Amino acid sequence: MKVIQADEENKKLIFSEKEAVWSQFSEQVNVGDIFEARVGSVEDYGAFIHLQFPDGLYHLTGLVHVSEVSWDLVQDVRDILSEGDEVRVKVISVDREKTRITLSIKQLEEDPLLETLDKVIPQDISAVPDSLSNSNISDIEPLPGLETIFEELLREDGVDDVRISRQGFEKRVVSQDLQLWLSNAPPTNQKFTLLARAGRQVQEIHLTTSLDQEGIKRALQRALERVP
Repeated sequence: MKVIQADEENKKLIFSEKEAVWSQFSEQVNVGDIFEARVGSVEDYGAFIHLQFPDGLYHLTGLVHVSEVSWDLVQDVRDILSEGDEVRVKVISVDREKTRITLSIKQLEEDPLLETLDKVIPQDISAVPDSLSNSNISDIEPLPGLETIFEELLREDGVDDVRISRQGFEKRVVSQDLQLWLSNAPPTNQKFTLLARAGRQVQEIHLTTSLDQEGIKRALQRALERVP
């Protein structure tokens, strides 16, 4: 136990087992550490995770916020995590004053935005012979709505060229609506990769620019706001 309040006048002492455990074990927890862990209670805003220490016991508990459960959009944490599940977590923040540990599950998985067309469409050429195509690039017709977005992007300072490099076809329809996102794949010769999807069709787009990644995100957001 740790004494957290001593009131001599009223002859009162208040102890805390939680504070004692925190004092003993929190110094062993640092940002970037990876723990084997067990899911405790699951709430709307996230899940409380018990961290397993080298002695095999679960001494401290941290929170995985709903935004750190998965790279996918999570509507209900209970769809993914249940009390008692064994998980691996990464420590992303430690507030020693407030005795809080913040954890992430998704950061132990590869960011799906580190994508090229090859990652979006796993290759099995024997099963899907036309799954990827980078020939006759001039014949690739942009997905509906892309041409307007390209025109708006080219109006942005620092954007020199936007063009489709190749396209592919997924085995199933993900969404009929146009989806457009910036890959986190490292640029080559100032060329960043955008990916667009509608129905089964996915197009890889090369964006030639002097902007950095954050600048591209802002330019893309402005361009999309100007598109009706």
